[in-house]
Amino acid sequence: MNLLTFTIDQEAAPLRIDRYLAEQCPEFSRSYLQKLLKEQKVTADDKPVKANYKIQPGVQIQVEVPDMEVPDILPENIPLDILYEDDYLLVVNKPKGMVVHPAAGHTEGTLVNAVMAHCGDNLSGINGVLRPGIVHRIDKDTTGALVICKEDSVHRDLAEQLKEHSIKRRYRAVVQGNLKEDEGTIEGPIGRHPTDRKKMAINHKNGKPAVTHYKVLERFGQYTYIECRLETGRTHQIRVHMKHLGFPLIGDYLYNPDMEYMTRQALHSHKLIFKHPITGEPMRFTAPLPDDMLQVLTMR
Repeated sequence: MNLLTFTIDQEAAPLRIDRYLAEQCPEFSRSYLQKLLKEQKVTADDKPVKANYKIQPGVQIQVEVPDMEVPDILPENIPLDILYEDDYLLVVNKPKGMVVHPAAGHTEGTLVNAVMAHCGDNLSGINGVLRPGIVHRIDKDTTGALVICKEDSVHRDLAEQLKEHSIKRRYRAVVQGNLKEDEGTIEGPIGRHPTDRKKMAINHKNGKPAVTHYKVLERFGQYTYIECRLETGRTHQIRVHMKHLGFPLIGDYLYNPDMEYMTRQALHSHKLIFKHPITGEPMRFTAPLPDDMLQVLTMR
């Protein structure tokens, strides 16, 4: 356990303790600080306080921060296709068939296992739990660019960029059918499918807002090659939105079981654009299209 101590300045203005801690402890999210307050791990002159407590001049604030939980994940020497690396972050081109983060049924061979072997102890851990560098995810059979964080401050900054939609993500996909419009926008809240727990669906009652912009790159008659730009990052977002539009991804056996051509959904994280959290420099990365999608695009 770590104990953080702050003595309120005599000239300090009244301020709620949750806001004060958010300013003093930028390494923690507001939700994590709220959790510490609810668990009575924040005291003012040794007395537990709630989130609405207003700081008083001269009072000593103490915050008990539990030791970081380390998940039972083992490093594995799995080759990585690295697009970029520096002391703060890593951008990789994830192959098809690789799960990003260990979960039930997938405890080995994941991107996290590979990254832990590559980076050692140089990975971010946020809110008291070591989540090795992962800011955003893509599906097991979706390929392409992902950013990994090596420091907490970098993780927080990129997570904020993601929240503010300032990280630009461009996906390439191949959908069934001939899209009539050259470009368009799909808006529809996404949540769990009401009867099939493996699927997501447009869910107006329990879904979260989701927006996908698409642009036609090339038409092939029976299928269309498109680029998608995400404003939000919901699970299966592009797959669900294109299915809802009537143009499901080819090879997507969850949402389009009758379509062939590929053994997985034709979806690739093609471009990733963000501001470097340390240098402020604009960063642009392009992951080359995988062979299976290139093969589809050469069919006539």
